[in-house]
Amino acid sequence: MNDVPKLIHSMIRVRDEAASVAFYKTAFSLDIADRLDFESFTLIYMSNAQSGFELELTVNKGQDGAYHLGSGYGHLAVSVADLEAAHRRMGEAGLGPKDIKSLRHPSGGTARFFFIEDPDGYKIEVLERGWRFA
Repeated sequence: MNDVPKLIHSMIRVRDEAASVAFYKTAFSLDIADRLDFESFTLIYMSNAQSGFELELTVNKGQDGAYHLGSGYGHLAVSVADLEAAHRRMGEAGLGPKDIKSLRHPSGGTARFFFIEDPDGYKIEVLERGWRFA
């Protein structure tokens, strides 16, 4: 079966990009795999040679105060080969997937995705494989 979901990244919000990158480099030997700058936020993907799984650090521009643990947005992400089929299958199973969205980066790359929530309300991003989401 080619469309077995694959865990690809987990996201946390951080206030200080340099301090966070230095911490994860020191603590877990994570290096910057990619850095995508958007108008209102920056995404920093960090990984190491042990796994294809990445930690996504999100820096929201203009964030002044600290995030409250438990109230900062975060998600688990999986990639699928056929986004529409996964969306349809989850909808038919009564799992309530949200609408499919696209996010285009100025470099020309586009992410296509939707979100779904587990029974506890944790959000899971389902991304179409392609661009940087294999």
